Amino acid sequence: MGSVVLAAKIAHVPSILISERPGPLYGKRQGAIDGLREIGRRARARGADTFLVFDTHWISNFGCHMNAKAHHRGVYTSNEAPHMIQNMHYDLPGDPELGAAIAAEAGRDGLQVLAHDVETLPLEYGTIVPMHYMNTDGWARVLPVAAPIFATVEENRIFGAACRRAIEASGRKVAVLASGSLSHKLVSNDQVGDGQWEQVGSEFNLQMDLRVVDLWKERRWREFCRMLPEYSTKCNGEALMADTHMLFGLLGWGDYAGECEILTPYFPSSGSGQINAEFRL
Repeated sequence: MGSVVLAAKIAHVPSILISERPGPLYGKRQGAIDGLREIGRRARARGADTFLVFDTHWISNFGCHMNAKAHHRGVYTSNEAPHMIQNMHYDLPGDPELGAAIAAEAGRDGLQVLAHDVETLPLEYGTIVPMHYMNTDGWARVLPVAAPIFATVEENRIFGAACRRAIEASGRKVAVLASGSLSHKLVSNDQVGDGQWEQVGSEFNLQMDLRVVDLWKERRWREFCRMLPEYSTKCNGEALMADTHMLFGLLGWGDYAGECEILTPYFPSSGSGQINAEFRL
């Protein structure tokens, strides 16, 4: 039998990488770096052999898609922010077998899920950034999942639950990462500069994010899941928070009864709200 050995909500913002370079942000994201490295350390210590990454920077229009080729290899420059992320080399094993198993299991629930073994399909930075800190030497396989921008919350929940069943039937030990922000109202172009890294897009989004973190700390999962559909839209969710819908579908939605451990306290970045947190299984 397989198992989910770790489940986490993680940050992938460019400011994490930028903070390792000389400049005004130097050293200011060390807490985020430490949190990502700790999640990777825990996954390795628990015997994980695959990272399943719900990647909000890989947005798909129709259906749900997985990058299920046997090996991910390339050099990445962000077309969104090439001055922030450029020439990042990656060389990571993939997991076509788990991808096929998830697609088959989700198909039994009536979802259209495709596991692609396409040599020219690259990774996106919602996967590349966390793997840069968690999986540097390629010790674990990587299976990225796209965020289907036109899927309903319910479809994403069902997909997450199907992932859990497929993992448990697979023999794999899997670390699951919801890679994306909390609120995601980015700063306007005329606000870009040294101060952009310490802003949340609006006071409403900030207060909602802080409330969500409190609900997680207090294990009030039913209340959080009831508010999640509105939170996803009213707080400008990154890819409408598809990664969080999938993660909580995998955890059991409102029936989840575990504990949330905050590894990197909430922080703002260019208008978005960020966190690294593990959800105990």
